[in-house]
Amino acid sequence: MNLFKKKRKKNYPDFWMKYEAKFEKKASYALPEIRFVVFDTETTGFDYDNDRILSIGALSVKNNSIHISDSFEAFLYQHFYHAKNIEIHGILQEERHERITELEALIQFLDYIGNSVLVAHHAGFDKNMINYALKRHGMPDLKNKFLDTSVLYKRTLINSPLLPVKPQYSLDELAEKFDISKKDRHTALGDAYITAIAFMKIVQKLKLKKNFSAKKLLK
Repeated sequence: MNLFKKKRKKNYPDFWMKYEAKFEKKASYALPEIRFVVFDTETTGFDYDNDRILSIGALSVKNNSIHISDSFEAFLYQHFYHAKNIEIHGILQEERHERITELEALIQFLDYIGNSVLVAHHAGFDKNMINYALKRHGMPDLKNKFLDTSVLYKRTLINSPLLPVKPQYSLDELAEKFDISKKDRHTALGDAYITAIAFMKIVQKLKLKKNFSAKKLLK
């Protein structure tokens, strides 16, 4: 047996190879040049194996501005719903939206995000939902760097006995803290918008801290 035999590279579809090729160029650490994509997923529940994505919403942020014309929204065909989530998200208003398959949504999402830095609130959940969907279609995990606004927000706080830093902060708490309208809360694009505003305000606060750098932000 040849222990040094190279592992054969899998042949992935063109859409994945096109996405992967965008990471061959070295990333910039100049903050105004970084394209952040702030995104959110609405899902049938919280089980990565059994629940499914209902919609994905995303906005691009560059140089501390939201580029509304550079946004992404996809509604997916699904046949499985939890009654509780229908009540929260109003997701059964499906006749209002054109629906696409999970694979088509992933193809479009990968094309939209490219090698951007991805931002989400409680990012681990959204990242895993996308990665589990990719896995169902034989694809590897996302290659992008991720930032979590729930983690970044805590870096702006000063811990004190009178006002201790909490382990978690909800998106509603950030919206109230930064006086952001919650008009479209519980839609993927609406939550992505709230997260994007909160993200920009958090970064402005972090920039005031000593030794701030984009490289440290992305660590």
